[in-house]
Amino acid sequence: MVLQPFLIMKLQKYLSQQWVASRRHAEELISLGRISVNGVKAHIGQVIDPEVDRVELDDAVIKEQLAYVYYAFNKPRDIVSTCVSRGETGIMDIVNLPTRVFPIGRLDKETTGLILLTNDGRIAHRLMHPSFSHEKEYLVEIFGPIDDDEIDKLSRGVDLGDVVTRSCIVERVASGKFRIILKEGKNRQIRRMVETLGKQVKKLKRIRIEHINLGTLQEWELRPLTKSEKEHLLAKTGLQSGDNVWTSGEDAHNLFDDKAL
Repeated sequence: MVLQPFLIMKLQKYLSQQWVASRRHAEELISLGRISVNGVKAHIGQVIDPEVDRVELDDAVIKEQLAYVYYAFNKPRDIVSTCVSRGETGIMDIVNLPTRVFPIGRLDKETTGLILLTNDGRIAHRLMHPSFSHEKEYLVEIFGPIDDDEIDKLSRGVDLGDVVTRSCIVERVASGKFRIILKEGKNRQIRRMVETLGKQVKKLKRIRIEHINLGTLQEWELRPLTKSEKEHLLAKTGLQSGDNVWTSGEDAHNLFDDKAL
């Protein structure tokens, strides 16, 4: 598999994302000659590839100073993962960590369950890219029962009008409940697939992303990924463990803003 290049970005934006400085302060550092890229003094407006270029502040490599963190979060219903509108509550409104993080991908407002949070843009970019087909497992409850023919129809792929879904694993677990494993992520895909049966989704929960399981994690709770979980993610996305400075996340405190609860 050919790895896609990381998102090219302006140097000021990169420095801001890595908590080195605000964008305005980053411009000052660049103007003062304190920032270099691949051993050459940087200039304002310069673009870089964070996976390839060596960025230094006062001769110290910024990338090597980073501590990437990875968390599993059990998103409750009515919490928005991205593009928060006025009057809505987003994940980042309720999660309070010592390091700024962002969600990898998204879950619909009505959907609950597992979503990953990180400050590692490399992994986020690769996991969200279509070339990285990774498993995501959901538990679906619908209004009314679902029969064997309907299970088979969902598993073979469904014509949604604008796209035909890939074949997938679908297994009934109760009269009106089934589990489904996808390797793609179309907009509101599962809900639209169920609608082709003339039915509606009652509850939808994501319970696994690749090897990372929701397990006993309760709604509103989050936990740091284990070392093995992180290493698996790195291997899946073609990154090396040596590229990271691991942190356990155990020093995180006040994980939620009580006012938001």
